[in-house]
Amino acid sequence: MIDFEKSIFENTRDNLILCAHRGLSSADIPCNTLSAFKAAVMAGAGMVELDVSISRDGKYFVFHPGMEHAHLNKKKLIAVMKSEKVKKLKFVNQDNCATDFGINKLEEIFNYLKGKCYINVDKFWTDVRGITECIRKCGVEKQVIVKTSTNKKHIDEVKKYARDLMFMPIVRHKDDITDSLVEQGINCIGAEVLFQKEDEPVASEEYINYMHSKGRIVFANAIVYNKNDVLAAGHSDDNSISISPDYGWGWLADKGFDVIQTDWCLLAKDYLEKKNAVFFND
Repeated sequence: MIDFEKSIFENTRDNLILCAHRGLSSADIPCNTLSAFKAAVMAGAGMVELDVSISRDGKYFVFHPGMEHAHLNKKKLIAVMKSEKVKKLKFVNQDNCATDFGINKLEEIFNYLKGKCYINVDKFWTDVRGITECIRKCGVEKQVIVKTSTNKKHIDEVKKYARDLMFMPIVRHKDDITDSLVEQGINCIGAEVLFQKEDEPVASEEYINYMHSKGRIVFANAIVYNKNDVLAAGHSDDNSISISPDYGWGWLADKGFDVIQTDWCLLAKDYLEKKNAVFFND
């Protein structure tokens, strides 16, 4: 049973968290659906990542903005639809065939995941105030991790509406941003780091050890959603499978990253368990 009264740093000290990117989806079950999140929980994911889209009339749905053509076979964006229309839409599967899976409201997913695992909310910056209100309404404040870029506008909104929520800036370069955020009263629990080369500061043992000394976690991405946007110097899901899991998931785990986001949660977990990794939420 997860003790959400403890800090996430305490819960990761002797454990590795695998974050299921958009849940655990395959075959007919699309990503970002309730069934995908149920599968992730069944697989023992310690965290799930989800995306938020906002309808024309200001309702929150779990869907990746701009992916309507790929996931719904629709050209029209959710952002220009009213919520009643969005509720009638159905996902297509990976073969572009119709499914029975609809788009869930954000509160539906929060209510299902309550008490089960950490929840990494992507696209939080699209409406910091409104999404924060939904988080509080559903009572998942101790589970949810929100994130934005280090853009001043986004940080100011976090300070105003969500300073108590667990927050991670998305960073590409080593700097004192986490120290600065803490000094501003933001509950900065770590950073999501992106790096194109292995020798970048945010991928260094020095940086990770410094973050740990401050009681903060470091989140890395094995996912690939665009081959031209390198997130972890090629130590990816793709290369974990195509080259070797030692090169991908193993490298990230050995570096000391606390959270690894993956689209292949079960394969990564099986491999890392053989390396004697201990997983949070087993």
